[in-house]
Amino acid sequence: MNHHDTNKRPQVAVIILNWNGEKLLREFLPEVIATTDPTIARVIVADNGSTDGSRRLLESEFADVEHIYFDTNHGFAGGYNLAIDLTDYRYTVLLNSDVATSAGWINTLYQFMEEHPEVGACQPKLLSFNDTQKFEYAGAAGGFIDRNGYPFCRGRIFGTCETDDGQYDSDIEIFWASGACLMVRSELYRKVGGLDTAFFAHMEEIDLCWRIMLAGYKIMAVCDTSVFHLGGGSLPDTNPRKTYLNFRNNLLMLHKNLPDSVRSRKLLWRRLLDTIAWAKYIATLKFKFAVAIVKAHRDFARMRKSYITHPNINLLAARPDCHINILTAYYLRGRKRFSQLKDR
Repeated sequence: MNHHDTNKRPQVAVIILNWNGEKLLREFLPEVIATTDPTIARVIVADNGSTDGSRRLLESEFADVEHIYFDTNHGFAGGYNLAIDLTDYRYTVLLNSDVATSAGWINTLYQFMEEHPEVGACQPKLLSFNDTQKFEYAGAAGGFIDRNGYPFCRGRIFGTCETDDGQYDSDIEIFWASGACLMVRSELYRKVGGLDTAFFAHMEEIDLCWRIMLAGYKIMAVCDTSVFHLGGGSLPDTNPRKTYLNFRNNLLMLHKNLPDSVRSRKLLWRRLLDTIAWAKYIATLKFKFAVAIVKAHRDFARMRKSYITHPNINLLAARPDCHINILTAYYLRGRKRFSQLKDR
């Protein structure tokens, strides 16, 4: 390496947001450091007011990793917004603390973003850490949403995760990149307002990607590199709090990002679909989940008043990949694989 290269400042901040994740840092951080090219990227741990031994561990075993310490837990969205405000890199990767990266991962993503100025954000292929042959739930080979705002992935529809046989190795334009490993142009992130702190957790990256597209940029899946996500670390599916956040945030996301011409009609239809989900929980005696849906709608009605500006473009209508009805495709037609959706 010549002298010039050593003086060149890395262009990417790989920010790992940590909250009481001492065990995860111990397990995953060494591999992230080992596989991240230091000439391209700087690994930074932003600690969200941890009360466990995280900080002690960072000081003693990872002293050469940059740290940012917050006094309190600002949530996923707030923590990243603050960290990105405090760092000054051309690109930022939002990387979950339970992701194992592979050799050359950052080189591939960085080179792709440098060569494609029209791309605002991207993700690599996400595979399961526990079963590396399978796609990972929270992003797989790229995220999409259907005409009613339900998210699904190339390689994962609802609870069905496909085996990775290279069927989705092509780079493709997507609707959203997973917050488990999301690379974004830092200036653009700030310009569109970053992650929405009102969401606290769940779907905030879909909302961010929607705003990036409204700003005129593309979101891409760059699938010739993979990372491995443990997943399910924050809230398991068995937790009614997760149901609450998913339903509430999905409504907020549609309310924020749809134009006046279609918004009320779309939300009315969603209310009907959510009522069916509520009835299903009642029928199966899962009352806590039914209550979570009611609470989600009540809080959405209150929170939506704070969003007063809306776009003129209806991305759900403009993008052919959003014309699908994922509920009927999956539950009525039995299409469990992304590749089966094309011939809907």
